[in-house]
Amino acid sequence: MVLAAGAATRYGSPKQRVFLPRVLEALRASPVDEIVVVAGAYELEADARVVGCSDWERGPGASLRCGLAALPPEAEAAVVVLADGPDLDPRAVERVLAHRGGAEIVAASYDGTRDHPLVVARSAWTSVPDDGLRALPVHLVDCSGLRPPGDVDFADTSREDQPGAE
Repeated sequence: MVLAAGAATRYGSPKQRVFLPRVLEALRASPVDEIVVVAGAYELEADARVVGCSDWERGPGASLRCGLAALPPEAEAAVVVLADGPDLDPRAVERVLAHRGGAEIVAASYDGTRDHPLVVARSAWTSVPDDGLRALPVHLVDCSGLRPPGDVDFADTSREDQPGAE
């Protein structure tokens, strides 16, 4: 699931449209069964199923709940990534999926810093607060040695976290 519902006010334009193709490419190279993109502030076109979230302004947790509700009943867990994380490494998705039985929420860790992707077990889907999963306990999976997905907030092309930056 790709969270792409925010207004991107710091970026100044719909950054989801800029970075989403690269995030989708990484997810397609990973072992996920289905990709769902959660849209909110902007209409999005993607080569994946897009679900709208009218409650997106309540916070990332509201967007996450919209996406989780769109998953099929047989889904046991959801991989969660952000549309503004263009450097997502498919190997990080593989690593967190390999540890999904270790806790209800499993998160990638890069040099000790919690980040994405996350895997959220179905048993945790009803406890997602509006402000997201940051305050909930997680099992961290070491993804050091892989490039973190990034979190692009500003349209400054000189920043290292822009796609293609070396």
